[in-house]
Amino acid sequence: MKRFIEGEERSQIALLPECLDDYVTDDNPVRVIEVFVDELDLHELGFKGMQPALTGRPSYHPSILLKLYLYGYLNRVQSSRRLEREAQRNIELMWLIGRLAPDFKTIADFRRDNGAGIRNACRQFIVMCRQLKLFSQAIVAIDGSKFKAVNNRDKNFTVHKLDHRMKQIDESIARYLGALETADRTQPIEVEATTQRLQEKLLKLRQQMQQLREIEGRLNQQPDKQLSMTESPLVSRRVKT
Repeated sequence: MKRFIEGEERSQIALLPECLDDYVTDDNPVRVIEVFVDELDLHELGFKGMQPALTGRPSYHPSILLKLYLYGYLNRVQSSRRLEREAQRNIELMWLIGRLAPDFKTIADFRRDNGAGIRNACRQFIVMCRQLKLFSQAIVAIDGSKFKAVNNRDKNFTVHKLDHRMKQIDESIARYLGALETADRTQPIEVEATTQRLQEKLLKLRQQMQQLREIEGRLNQQPDKQLSMTESPLVSRRVKT
């Protein structure tokens, strides 16, 4: 009788497919992002592309890419390529943007064309979260600064205090967008492994692991625990990447 907790078979087809919504808890922050963006007037905030082109390839709605950027801002994801990867593997983001997977160039172009709109939306989002005491412990600035929940002392506002807070928020947003731009400009293009190339690497890895076990077995049979080999592919070289 097996005594380990076992996972599900990856190739098993479920009779009743699980809903993506089941993977996102009711108190997950992405639900806040969803409601916030859906209630925004993106045209008023200055976002471009609100009206789809009648010809050509369909584009992503600005709300989808804005949700992606807000998620990246909250979680300090600081490059368009990282946002692209997260959209492909992150369950929260799959839920938030409907399993869409924009490429990094689309994400970077959206930031370039809608910088003012993104800043305005991020500013409103932070102010709203502070008023509603959301994400009180969340780190929303790329330099590690914390925006804490409103306390009793903060209920008294002055023009100077409000201006100071808004300046802090704007600086935080500017740092994040600046880090994104820098990363997109300087980050080297990664070589993506094709399916065939990856399968070849996995086959070589399995072969070398088998050879290693064979060598280990032969070594244990030697009285002096030494094994002389003319050439050991395991010792002389690693798997090429």
